[in-house]
Amino acid sequence: MREERGRPRRVVMIWMALLALAVALLVPFLGMRTIGLESVLRGERGDPDSFIFWNLRVPRLLASLLAGSALALSGMTFQAMFRNSLATPFTLGVASGASLGAAIYVRLGLSFSLLGLSGLSLFAFLGALLSIGLVYGLTRVKKGFSTATMLLAGVAVNFLFSSSILFIQYLSGVIHSFRIVRWLMGSLENTGYRSVWEMLPLVAGGVALVLCFTRELNLFLTGEELAQSRGMDVPRTKRTLFLATSLMVGGVVAVCGPIGFVGMMVPHICRLLIGADHNWLAPATLLFGGAFLALCDILSRTLIAPAEIPVGVITALLGAPFFLWLLLRGESEKGLL
Repeated sequence: MREERGRPRRVVMIWMALLALAVALLVPFLGMRTIGLESVLRGERGDPDSFIFWNLRVPRLLASLLAGSALALSGMTFQAMFRNSLATPFTLGVASGASLGAAIYVRLGLSFSLLGLSGLSLFAFLGALLSIGLVYGLTRVKKGFSTATMLLAGVAVNFLFSSSILFIQYLSGVIHSFRIVRWLMGSLENTGYRSVWEMLPLVAGGVALVLCFTRELNLFLTGEELAQSRGMDVPRTKRTLFLATSLMVGGVVAVCGPIGFVGMMVPHICRLLIGADHNWLAPATLLFGGAFLALCDILSRTLIAPAEIPVGVITALLGAPFFLWLLLRGESEKGLL
């Protein structure tokens, strides 16, 4: 019986891996001229097409794979912790904290880099850390690190930082206000290898940690009381997953801006395809999340070419109807099992 159930899951995992591989291999070449493709394959130095391919297209693909995987896996983790398929990586205010840091940087008119990190990314990540610290501190006020308290603290911090961003925009001039709004849309437009290296340590560490906690995520679905009776230290596990996913999301948002709905859509799609067992769901979400954002980035580059739509706008356009579909199906009131 286990073999019969496992075989379709293995088939889905194989298709997920093939999709991710196909996206990784084909996406950088889409839209290239035949002459440019030949020069890239020959590896000609000094050729403009070769330069664009290796210095713009490849790092952008890597950034989209990292960001999509991190956001999707974080969304899956929060959905398991809150036992709600409408939870997102931004539920606890990490995105609003990073956005506030970026808004302050733009409003002050700063321009610097530190240890290879751009000032904008640094301020955004510090804002994300501030959000994480506030949510964690507010949750610790009540003993037990309860899910309800953590959720309410995240909502409160989110509203506080969002209103602060509006206040900064109101005080800013047209140019600064436009830069803030443009950053809030989320984009992979200006990513390079430096952006990839900025995200990689946080994303890799967070992914490794979440994958080590798939058993605990399965226990969360049964309820905290039953999970505790099975020997799981619920408060400690929550703290670990909260910090790991928040730092991972903070690193992504600091580089790419707040790209919404990926963390809500991808885990739910994978759950429909492969089931709720996180031993299978986590790697499937990881693979499909990166491929999904890379495909959305193709749409952002080609829909109104040569102009470009921020990828956060594309994911929002896809995510809003998906969100309504979940509400109409009553998913917010159902468990994830």
